[in-house]
Amino acid sequence: MVDTIIRGGTVVTPTDTFDADVAIDGERIAAVGDGESMPEADHTIDATGSMVMPGVIDPHVHIDDMFSFDTYETATKAAALGGTTTYIDFAWQAWVGEMSPWDEPGTLREGIERKRAKAEEAVVDYGLHGAITREDRAVLEELEAVVDAGVPSIKLFTAYEFGLENGFMNRVFEALADLDAFAVLHSEDATICDDRTAQFQREGKGDPEWYPRSRPDYAEAIAADAAARMAMEAGCRYYGIHTSCRKSADVLARYRERYGEEMLRAETCTHYTTLDDSIFEELGNLPMIAPPIRKPDDIEAMFEHLEAGTLDVVSTDHCGYTKESKQVDDWWDSKFGANALQTNLPVFHDEAVIERGFSYPFLVRVLSRNPARIFGLPGKGTLDPGTDADIVVFDPNETYAITAEENASVADFSIYEGREVTGRVKQTFVRGELVADDGKIVAENGHGRFVERESTDWAF
Repeated sequence: MVDTIIRGGTVVTPTDTFDADVAIDGERIAAVGDGESMPEADHTIDATGSMVMPGVIDPHVHIDDMFSFDTYETATKAAALGGTTTYIDFAWQAWVGEMSPWDEPGTLREGIERKRAKAEEAVVDYGLHGAITREDRAVLEELEAVVDAGVPSIKLFTAYEFGLENGFMNRVFEALADLDAFAVLHSEDATICDDRTAQFQREGKGDPEWYPRSRPDYAEAIAADAAARMAMEAGCRYYGIHTSCRKSADVLARYRERYGEEMLRAETCTHYTTLDDSIFEELGNLPMIAPPIRKPDDIEAMFEHLEAGTLDVVSTDHCGYTKESKQVDDWWDSKFGANALQTNLPVFHDEAVIERGFSYPFLVRVLSRNPARIFGLPGKGTLDPGTDADIVVFDPNETYAITAEENASVADFSIYEGREVTGRVKQTFVRGELVADDGKIVAENGHGRFVERESTDWAF
């Protein structure tokens, strides 16, 4: 006897699709195979006509305290409804500044403890990145303990008030290389972005159409080039987050060709594969994200690099904000970010598979397997027997319009509002438990767990 059998669906792996049943026992996948070979089960899920896929792993989300009004309860419910079974949030080193929610500085370890305490109501599993915000050499002595706490990835910024100068960032790269940990980079040249913003403020160019011009594509490429160069010289593995444009992706491709995939990996986000900068005229400040949503050619570049393998992952950069916090007179007073956890899989499936003809194994590679391998989650991102039963049953044929009325996130808008997509999440399992069923959360709060990660080999 096993607990559950998902019967009659099409199983999707990173390399293949085939008709098979999936047996779940406890928190693990017990078997994948022909229905006649399956044991009896307490419960049966009819997946006829559906794809049965590993749960989505989103390595780039913002929950609570920084860049989001969402709590772990609201964000993880949105994740579950959208087929995301694990995500990786940020544990911030507290600093004092205009953008900071803290009154005094803190440590990375305190950031990890703070986020874990806030996650008691999580429905899906989660991990953490450390995020360095100050040029304080004490953090270098702290990194070994952070890695030992299951956080082997450290985010560094080249922009905002918590951006780091190259000299200090170089020291961090060297320290991470010694620990076999890796860096996660937000790369935009702050001097260019800040100067452009100040210019537009002086000129009164507060309409949202001016926003993407304040953070040009070459500013992203310049910062990516410098940061990747330093990381490679230090022997530190580099993960480029939210790659938005052809110029930046081309930079990362050059370093990857020279140093190998075992040293450099990168992602883009769903909005950079589906939206162009005409969205600012349509929706105003709502889609204001950093780096900005760019030109139609940059959408094509994202798919070219995903297909070539230069970009490994598609994430959301989810930020749970409300219309009130975004709809201000001048774009520079708006919050940066938009919610996407609940719509990520349907929107990207519609664009990549339905519109562009990419395969379901491609979908599983960039949404599940690759982030699992890159970020040290060996029990996730796969349907192999013995691994966590994190599973999505996905109807590939249902067509409907995206609406924020369905949001579980605190966000009361969607940058995909009204977009007609094909493909809907029907059921989501996290470690064997059904957490979302036909658009409703059916699990108790607190089912989600913190997942300690280990640094893993990127040569796969």
